[in-house]
Amino acid sequence: MLHVRRAGQELSRAFGAARVDLPFLIASPTKPMTASGVLWLRDRRELALSDAVSTYLPEFRGGQRGEVTIGHLLTHTSGLPDMLPDNPELRRRHAPLSEFVARTCRTPLLFRPGTKVSYQSMGILLGAAIAEKVSGEPMPGFMARTIFHPLGMRQTSLGLGDRPIAETAQCQVPEADRGDWDWNSPYWRNLGAPWGGAHATARDLGAFLDAFASPAGEVLAPATRREMRAIQTGTLRPRFGLGWQREPGAFGRTCSAETFGHFGSTGTMAWHDPATATTFVLLTTRPATDSMASLLRPASEIIGRTNG
Repeated sequence: MLHVRRAGQELSRAFGAARVDLPFLIASPTKPMTASGVLWLRDRRELALSDAVSTYLPEFRGGQRGEVTIGHLLTHTSGLPDMLPDNPELRRRHAPLSEFVARTCRTPLLFRPGTKVSYQSMGILLGAAIAEKVSGEPMPGFMARTIFHPLGMRQTSLGLGDRPIAETAQCQVPEADRGDWDWNSPYWRNLGAPWGGAHATARDLGAFLDAFASPAGEVLAPATRREMRAIQTGTLRPRFGLGWQREPGAFGRTCSAETFGHFGSTGTMAWHDPATATTFVLLTTRPATDSMASLLRPASEIIGRTNG
């Protein structure tokens, strides 16, 4: 499913068995959505990015954990791992997100917070846990109320929402990885993992990107939107904003250095290039390990050309 918007012109096109209104499991583009929920609370002064994680999650203590801030969680600089060592076991026995949170609070840090960048889904998980504690609301409902519905993203949900799996795109899970906890399973689709469990249509994901490119809008303050899409990791590499990927070349060779976006393991890519006012979303059912080099990045580079 392809969605492109440039200079006020828009194209949405479905291929194969897809429809333009078909929701996909978008995987890691969920991360900037979760980050936006945390920043929504910051805009209302209910938390600060400089706050220690242990202020909200007192079980996250010991060693250098006291140095980890909410900002570290959203910039992949916390020292937490991407996935827990026992991630397959947790998924295999259908563990709830609360158990992922509890184990993340006990897992050793890989480095001193703020000294390196290391992609970490578990940091985003703790950011969501803090948002739930501060808001007093489960993340799926909180995200729908504060981000998705105000932006007109009516077909986006953290988890399945109230739709059956049959009404979503089915991921092409390799035979060896299939089971009752894979990407297509009721367990995973309903879990609502804040690092990768959102469902969205290409047009909805495009609307989310456009919200960060537009100077208008009241969901997040203009300064917050600029802050989120700006590089927040200094000279450390790879570069990240708050939830957004900002490493030059991440989306191919033809996007400008100002491009922000994210790609996902289920075979998804979404970005906005301020230099050309271009929004690009491509949702596939092929895992990124198969589709990145053969489809996602080549298509991105075609659209990224200023005269494309």
